[in-house]
Amino acid sequence: MTARTLTCHVIAVEDLTSDVFRVSLEGRAEAVAHAPGQYLELKLDDETWVPFSIANAHRGDGAIELHIQHWPERENSRRMREVIEHSPQLTVRLPGGDCVLTPSGGRPLLLLAAGTGFAQVKALMEAALAADGNRPIALWWAVRERRDFYLESLPREWAETYPNVDFHGVSEAPLDIDFAAERVHAHHGRIDRVLAATLDDVSGCDVYLSGSPGMVYACIDTLAPLGLDPGRTFSDVFAYAPRVPLIPLPEISAEAAALSAGEERKV
Repeated sequence: MTARTLTCHVIAVEDLTSDVFRVSLEGRAEAVAHAPGQYLELKLDDETWVPFSIANAHRGDGAIELHIQHWPERENSRRMREVIEHSPQLTVRLPGGDCVLTPSGGRPLLLLAAGTGFAQVKALMEAALAADGNRPIALWWAVRERRDFYLESLPREWAETYPNVDFHGVSEAPLDIDFAAERVHAHHGRIDRVLAATLDDVSGCDVYLSGSPGMVYACIDTLAPLGLDPGRTFSDVFAYAPRVPLIPLPEISAEAAALSAGEERKV
């Protein structure tokens, strides 16, 4: 889709936690069309455009949902909050990004998000469930502590409604004993380490990662030995913070390296 610049009405600004708020926008339905997983850029001034994942799949009603991290101690964050709260309309540019939901071909879906990376994952989930309610989906959401699951009830609802959906909550602080439920799993630690301890094969999965470059590449390094398919691995990080090679080469022993070098000399 070609990116378009348009004006959207601000319908609501809602605090989800003390440092995450949700913004509901509305524009012409055909103008805000986007693929699940794409983002928009919000104009703060003539020189400043800020990207945010679109947190809902396109429904044809002109609705746009954003999840925004708020840092009160940071000037730019305070300014953004003030602009959004006090402007009846906002100028946006959309859609952007190539990390979009692709036809499944029957492949299970593995979604990995950190913090407000859940916004992108939410749009992917909505579209995936609408396209195929029986597709196996594992959603992993990593946070520092439980209160950072700012929409915890939503993935719980998906797991309760769809027997093919599992929600894995990963927290750096221990989770309460009441967190776990049927198809809802509690994990303590850093997400890449939890993945390493929990998964054993991802070779058949479509994998989407939404978070910082550090989080994304740590997870890729963890999943690579488990059969991660580079052609079925997607993240916006690959566009703005690329790494070559994407999948790390397997380490080989010094003895094997010397043997390989000897074989090359023989040739």
